[in-house]
Amino acid sequence: MWGNYYGHMGGLGFGFGFVFMIIFWALIFFAVFALIRGFSGHACGHDLGEHKQKEKSALDILKQRYAKGEITKEDFEKMKKDLE
Repeated sequence: MWGNYYGHMGGLGFGFGFVFMIIFWALIFFAVFALIRGFSGHACGHDLGEHKQKEKSALDILKQRYAKGEITKEDFEKMKKDLE
């Protein structure tokens, strides 16, 4: 009696198939989304050009250290000459 009502999978076949189908399409969507973001140059949500702009040159760092008082004027001039 129950075999005819639930079929040969015992009533669980359609439910698990539906869950696996959702997982499959979610993985496909995620892969396409990741590829699009990777090709557009927005790795980790940042434009690659932003990282280059944020990087400071050695001279900028040297000027910052001198402004903070970490090095003397003589040290600053010597290191500046070495960098140029």
